[in-house]
Amino acid sequence: MARYSAECTTGAGSTVLPIMSLYAPASQRLILREIGVFNTTVTAPTVGLKLARLTTTGTQGTALTEVQFDPDAPAPVGTAFNTHSAGPTIAGDIAAMPVGAAIGAGTILTFYGENNGLIIPKGTGNGIGIVPLGTGQVCTAYIFWDE
Repeated sequence: MARYSAECTTGAGSTVLPIMSLYAPASQRLILREIGVFNTTVTAPTVGLKLARLTTTGTQGTALTEVQFDPDAPAPVGTAFNTHSAGPTIAGDIAAMPVGAAIGAGTILTFYGENNGLIIPKGTGNGIGIVPLGTGQVCTAYIFWDE
């Protein structure tokens, strides 16, 4: 199993527009291992952020560059995107992600361990997203996953 990453400086998003997302392909599940989000200004996102399960794509933002941890690993099949411009279906909240009102304040969620990980089922509409709980905020974010 190989590990991959994607990162970006996000748009502000909204309660229906993820600021960053990761989607599985039709033929393979993904295993989320870590996600981090950090404030880029001295204003906190109102109420904070959440990690949510997505079951449709909506209109995804700019495609991000996915990178292998091991340069000899196969090319990634998971696809990561910057801020959505039309909302996907948000099917469930996984975890709160509080972010303070200071540059660099942030949250890291980890899903490591032998049989642990947050599964993103195969299917092109299946993904996870970082979603504002109130007014959005531009952040820097990253996602690590296994395939």
